[in-house]
Amino acid sequence: MRKITLPQNGLEGVLGHLDENLRLMEESFRVRLSVRGGDFTVQGDDRDEVRVENLLHQLGGLLKKGHVFRKGDVVSAVHLIQRDGDVLLEDYFVRHQVHTQGKRAVYPRSAHQAAYIDAIRNTDMVFGIGPAGTGKTYLAMAMAVEFLAEGKVDRIILARPAVEAGEKLGFLPGDLAEKVNPYLRPLYDSLYNLVDRSRAESFLEKGVIEIAPLAFMRGRTLSNAFVILDEAQNCTSEQMKMLLTRIGFDTYTVVTGDITQIDLPPGRVSGLVEVQRVVATIPGIQFIYFDQEDVVRHPLVREIITAYQNLDSHGSGQPDKALAEES
Repeated sequence: MRKITLPQNGLEGVLGHLDENLRLMEESFRVRLSVRGGDFTVQGDDRDEVRVENLLHQLGGLLKKGHVFRKGDVVSAVHLIQRDGDVLLEDYFVRHQVHTQGKRAVYPRSAHQAAYIDAIRNTDMVFGIGPAGTGKTYLAMAMAVEFLAEGKVDRIILARPAVEAGEKLGFLPGDLAEKVNPYLRPLYDSLYNLVDRSRAESFLEKGVIEIAPLAFMRGRTLSNAFVILDEAQNCTSEQMKMLLTRIGFDTYTVVTGDITQIDLPPGRVSGLVEVQRVVATIPGIQFIYFDQEDVVRHPLVREIITAYQNLDSHGSGQPDKALAEES
């Protein structure tokens, strides 16, 4: 049995709603936890007690430094300690925090996400490849907002290929902007999640933030900008080359996509699949690969991704299977 004392100021964030985080710790580490005030008692096997003691000690250290735990933070901390007992939570919640000056704190929830943030801060061009829900686009958007707030760039350019995801949408009414808006809506969702709506709309109106189909990038030179190409698995080889050769001085580029969900017509090569072979050895370019352990959506999403990967591994005919497994 071990006893640990945490500061009571902010303790409710550690405990969670109706002590849900305590139950998570008990289930994850196979221990029994009791709390009185800020005093925790841990009972279980010695190895499990040590891991929970380490977790609580680090959570308490963050509380002392003024960190406010929000929903999902302790869940992420538990998963990090489960994967690596020597992990320093301060690296994730403090050193790697993304400063968006917005309505919520943003920080990585896995080792791959932390490496992604480091790569974006230190490299001109980064490719984030992996399944849905791993934070590829959201973290890239958060970094773009941070760079804009710090004056590293003058504008943010967000692009997506306008490709139907399996459904035939048919004729869409309205002008050109209204026709392509459904394809770009996820980018707006991420933006409004990070920046107050009034501020975001002001940026959009002034052209500080531009959201456009990938085809609109042709013929331009993108300088002093943070460029995000999302859903890049649906770019053709020609489109990928076009975007990458638009980059001007003082521009940072992040390309994101999931090569297991390609919606291009049969016979068309995905630019995101091809680019891994073409530019991987060029200095100044980094590839970060995510997997189901990085999923930060509902816990069921991780299980669904794993189930589909198991299906593919038994021979479903999925194209580019080797590359998909690599990611």
